[in-house]
Amino acid sequence: MMAARKRKMLPLTHETAVNKHQNRTDLTLNVSPAKLKKTFENAQSAETEHSHYFTNDLQHRLGEDVFKQPCISLAKAFIGKVLVRRCADGTELRGRIVETEAYLGGEDKASHSAGGKRTERNKAMFMKPGTIYVYPIYGIYLCMNVSSEGEGAAVLLRSLEPLQGQPVMRQLRAARRKEGARQLKDKELCNGPSKLCQALNIPRSFDRRDLASDPEVWLEKDGSTNPAEPHNIVSAPRIGIESHGEWAKKPWRFYLRGHPCVSVVNKEAERQSGNVMNN
Repeated sequence: MMAARKRKMLPLTHETAVNKHQNRTDLTLNVSPAKLKKTFENAQSAETEHSHYFTNDLQHRLGEDVFKQPCISLAKAFIGKVLVRRCADGTELRGRIVETEAYLGGEDKASHSAGGKRTERNKAMFMKPGTIYVYPIYGIYLCMNVSSEGEGAAVLLRSLEPLQGQPVMRQLRAARRKEGARQLKDKELCNGPSKLCQALNIPRSFDRRDLASDPEVWLEKDGSTNPAEPHNIVSAPRIGIESHGEWAKKPWRFYLRGHPCVSVVNKEAERQSGNVMNN
């Protein structure tokens, strides 16, 4: 379904994921529980996160009605919303969504559910709006998606702006990088679909869970004084699906104009006034 962006490694494309991992439906992050526990402890000892802006209850989470809209509308509506991950020890990691992609299923040949194809792997795409769909790339990288209205339709979360818990995010990302690698900047922690899953410790087991009611992961409204405005959302072609012909040209990737955490900027799309989204 969703295609991820080429980094210094290999391009993370839908076709590669399907061809190499069609039968691998029970994969998780390749980090041991003991290592993750140590990661959290180290990060917390370095800096304890206390946010005066965010609360520790669920009263601000978005309910199921938010997810009951067509895929493209939902992909745009997600921009500016805050993804929250509550860890086992109560630590909360937060990131503002700044980039998404819409995959419509059905005739959308770039979607995992193209042609209405249902498998054990993509079952979440056919479940009620707001269902989490986590799928693996190359066996060790994960991508997080959310189902919308429409048969087999879902939205890929591509990039976040880290808001809370950066020390923990940095430790989680470092656990997957080579020893001695340079420390990541905040803007590099979640600027890609698999990066955000690593930084927020989104596991494979979150697949098919309900984002509207789950106690460990949910969405909140953006409480900043400068929320995302429709005219600041850029519409551009999706990433890494070039082999899908005309579907690769559909402007169904949405991102916040000028934001440093966007994974890939499309200058041509930004120059075209028709690709800057209005109401």
